[in-house]
Amino acid sequence: MTEDLIRPARPEDAPGVVALRTVVHPYLVRGVESTRRMIAQPPPGEDWAAWVAEADGQVVGWVSAYRNSATSAANVGEVSTLHVHPAHRLRGLGTALLEAALDHLRLLGAKRLLTWSQPESLPFARRHGFTPSRELRYSALDLRPAPPMPEPPPGVRLLSAAEVDPRRIHQVDAEASRDEPGDVPTDALGYDTWHHEVWENVGLDKGASTLAEVDGTLAAVSLVKRDGDRMWSDFTGTVPQHRGRGLARLAKQAALHRAATSGVRTAYTSNDEANGPMLAINARLGYQPVGSQWSCVRDLT
Repeated sequence: MTEDLIRPARPEDAPGVVALRTVVHPYLVRGVESTRRMIAQPPPGEDWAAWVAEADGQVVGWVSAYRNSATSAANVGEVSTLHVHPAHRLRGLGTALLEAALDHLRLLGAKRLLTWSQPESLPFARRHGFTPSRELRYSALDLRPAPPMPEPPPGVRLLSAAEVDPRRIHQVDAEASRDEPGDVPTDALGYDTWHHEVWENVGLDKGASTLAEVDGTLAAVSLVKRDGDRMWSDFTGTVPQHRGRGLARLAKQAALHRAATSGVRTAYTSNDEANGPMLAINARLGYQPVGSQWSCVRDLT
């Protein structure tokens, strides 16, 4: 008989967590070592915690919860990537994982909660008090053959992240992301948190990640996180004063080219339904829809 257990995640769970994610969310890219580090060394300042559901010694469910540090809105918590293996659903594991996350967020004083749900899981989200809000669209691009390396216009240079001071990359990342659509205002991560979550992420491909520099000023960025022959476009954007010049597409195409020539075969990305400019860029680059999720919100009492 199968015995189910909900317990805090441990670093040694990383292979099982990645295997589970590959089944439920095949378009999400985070490798074993990156997952191991996330569990062992959580992001600073977010009070991050995670739990797994275990059945017969196998990881069959996962959830993490933390204080949302990327918004100026007060007391916002996030329930992240709650999922259960299809063969182990309808046994209460999802509810038990959610309760563990909610208990943690109550201790943090969270009053407003954010989470994400696949379309087929929206009834579960509604039963637990969440209201669907925004659609997030996932897309994939086959990198065989590799996209051509774009030719930058006069005055523009394409630099790999490996060539650039991370503090300069953080600055352009912060400025470009301030007006991203979402359920709460988006604020820049502080440098220490960004350095831990982004720059020190073992999956960050600094050789493929690309910056567009205009007359000596960084204007656009496209960051690549990689696991084997799959990649995730972690963030692509342009600082407001340089928009409308095609720099985000230039940086992203260069990043895709560099990733492809180093062995990446499939690229994944996501965009809010309201982010028309990036949806248009991805369509021009050849991305095809592969899935969606809905942001969901609720108050925590």
